Amino acid sequence: MNFNAVYFLGAGGIGMSALERYFRQHGLFVAGYDRTPSTLTDTLEAEGIEIHFEDNPELIPAPCRDPKQTLVVYTPAIPADHQEMAWFRKNGFELHKRAQVLGTLTQSMKGLCVAGTHGKTSTSAMTAHLLHQSKVGCNAFLGGITKNYGTNYLLSPTSEYVVIEADEFDRSFHYLRPYATAITSADADHLDIYGTEEAYLESFAHYTSLIQPGGALVVHRGLRFEERLQPGVRRYDYSRTEGDFHAERIRIGGGRIVFDLVSPLGNIADIELGVPVSINIDNGIAACALAQLAGVSAEEIRAAMLSFGGVDRRFDFKIKNDRCVFLSDYAHHPAEIRQSILSLREVFDGRKITAIFQPHLYTRTRDFYSDFADSLSLLDEVILLDIYPARELPIEGVTSQLIFDRLRPDMTKRMAHLSELPQIISEGDFDVLVILGAGDADTFCPQLTDILLKKQEANA
Repeated sequence: MNFNAVYFLGAGGIGMSALERYFRQHGLFVAGYDRTPSTLTDTLEAEGIEIHFEDNPELIPAPCRDPKQTLVVYTPAIPADHQEMAWFRKNGFELHKRAQVLGTLTQSMKGLCVAGTHGKTSTSAMTAHLLHQSKVGCNAFLGGITKNYGTNYLLSPTSEYVVIEADEFDRSFHYLRPYATAITSADADHLDIYGTEEAYLESFAHYTSLIQPGGALVVHRGLRFEERLQPGVRRYDYSRTEGDFHAERIRIGGGRIVFDLVSPLGNIADIELGVPVSINIDNGIAACALAQLAGVSAEEIRAAMLSFGGVDRRFDFKIKNDRCVFLSDYAHHPAEIRQSILSLREVFDGRKITAIFQPHLYTRTRDFYSDFADSLSLLDEVILLDIYPARELPIEGVTSQLIFDRLRPDMTKRMAHLSELPQIISEGDFDVLVILGAGDADTFCPQLTDILLKKQEANA
C-alpha cells in the first residue's frame, strides 16, 4: 500500500484502533471519525492520532484529502448515508473494510487466526501472548485490550507470524487467508446480517476453504458446519476432554486451574491458567495448539500460560476475595452467557451469583430472547437493564421485558435503568457479582468497585 495517510471511519472501535496504531508506528499520518469520545479515543489522540466526533467532511484533516495519498478504512457499522463516507466515495478515494486490510497482512505473513461466535478474543489474546513471550514472537491485531500489555496490538520487526481475531460479523473473516486457524464455536449470531442459522454456518464452511495449503485447521469438537479444506491442510480437533488436543488431570480448586495438555505435537504437563476460569481450559487448549504449530516450545508455553493476565472485560476481576467477588465479562450471546455462568459456578461453588445484564442489539434480543432467559436462569439473581442499541434503531415490541418475562419464576430478579446501578449496589447484598454484556454498563465498574470496597470496610 503506497499511502502517506490513513483515515478511519469508526476510529473508536477496538479492532480499528489496532490498525491505527500499526500505521502510526509505521510513520503514516493517521486520523479518523467516531460517533462519541471514549477512553480509547482519548488514548489514541494522546498517541498522535487525530479524531473528531462530528460527521462533517470539512473536518477531515488536510493530509487525508488527497485520494492518491490516502487509504480510507471503515467499519461495517458506518451507515450508508454517512456524509464523510459519501465524500470519500464521490472524490475517488480507495476504501477498504478493516478486514480487507487485515487480509493483506495474512498474505505477507503467516496468519494465526481465531474465529468463533465466542471465545475468539480470549483465545487470540492468549495465542499472541504465548508467541510474544517466546523466541518465535508475533504481530497481533486483537479485539480486546490485553492486561499484560495494555493494548490490542503487538508489533515484531522480525517475526513472520501475525495473530488476528477473525470476526464473522458482516462476513469480515472471508478476507483472511490464514496459515492456521482455530474455530472455537459456531452458535448462530448476527442473524440481522445472515438471515438464517444455515447461512451463518455456511460462512464458517467457506472460511475453512481459505486456509492456505500447508496450513492447519484446529476446530472445536461438535461444531455443525461442513469443512472445505484445500489439499495439504492439516486438520485437528480439540475439546476439554477429547480430540487431537485435549486436557487430562484437570485440577480445579483454591482459585487455581491446572491441567496436562495432550497434543499430537507433544504433550505438556502441569499447565496452570493465569486466568483461572473453566472456559479458559478450552481457550487455552486452542491457543496452545496454534502456538505449537508456530514452533513455541513446551517450556515457553507453560511459563506464558501462567503469566497470561487476561483481557479487559473478559472475566475481568475487579474484586476477588472470600467476602466479595466483582467482575466484568463481555459475554453477550446466550451460549456465551451460559458458559460464563457455568464457569463462575465451577470456580465459586456454593456462592450466590448475581448478574447485571445489558442486552446488546434489538435484533439479537428479538432473535434470542428465550435463549437469553434460559441462560440467565442459571443465576441466583438477575438485574436486567434496557437494551443497548449500538448501531440499531428500536424495533417495536422488542425490549428487555421479553427476557424478563421468561426468567425462572422462583429466582430473584428486577428491571433497572443504568443510572440506578449505584443505588442498587449500595443497598443490596452481593457475594459474586458480574456485569454481563457488550454495551456501556461496564463504564460503571470503577464506581461500583468503589461502592463494594467501602461496604466491605464498613462491615469489617
